[in-house]
Amino acid sequence: QVQLSESGGGSVQDGGSLRLSCAASARPFSRTVMGWFRQAPGKEREFVALIRWHGGSALYADSVKGRFTISNDNPKNILSLQMNNLRPEDTAVYYCARGSQYTTNHQAYTDWGQGTQVTVAS
Repeated sequence: QVQLSESGGGSVQDGGSLRLSCAASARPFSRTVMGWFRQAPGKEREFVALIRWHGGSALYADSVKGRFTISNDNPKNILSLQMNNLRPEDTAVYYCARGSQYTTNHQAYTDWGQGTQVTVAS
């Protein structure tokens, strides 16, 4: 099992930016897929973005496409999510997750971080 730890959350104004990081305790295997998900109060956990750890093929939710960028730093075992032009509806707890399937279904991911709060004020 890989331990994941998110950081970088906080509070910003509408239109602001934040960069989330997720540190993995061990180097992900070659078939690993890493994803970001979010959950707002009273809502289901939803897909934000994912990337193949080796190969970098990324996928985004329509709601964040063009505003968020997912990336990974292989030597440092760090997954990042650059979030620009944030909106109040982006407010949620953001989680990073590790899996082996290239899927937006959160149930397929086996390892999760503790989450980091992102709040966007209007």
